[in-house]
Amino acid sequence: MILTYIMIFLALIHFYWALGGEFGLDYALPTDDKGNRLLNPGKMMTFSVGFLLIVFAYVSYRLYSGDGSAMMVYAGYGLSILFSFRVIGDFNMVGLFKKVKNTAFAKYDTWVYVPLCLFISVNFLFLVNYQC
Repeated sequence: MILTYIMIFLALIHFYWALGGEFGLDYALPTDDKGNRLLNPGKMMTFSVGFLLIVFAYVSYRLYSGDGSAMMVYAGYGLSILFSFRVIGDFNMVGLFKKVKNTAFAKYDTWVYVPLCLFISVNFLFLVNYQC
């Protein structure tokens, strides 16, 4: 059930940013060595990510509550794979194998985002295997 709460919390953060909030945004977007943001998502994109996180929360809740339907199982496996790809990263700015390691984002990525995504990935895998 904690996975559902984490997904909802992350969705609420994205909705906050989509509505114009700035708190924590500097640590949530990758930057280059000079501090220039490499990603500048608009309000609609940020809102869409928040909505997707709500959908992920729904999938985790359904798996937790015992829905072993094929659609939920495949969604759970897919989300586990998706978050494991985020853990691995792009071999440049995000993930375990990033090259840029001295920015504020990189430090948060190493100590917060990668472990969180690993936790999410393992928990989706656990929920799916618990159902099968």
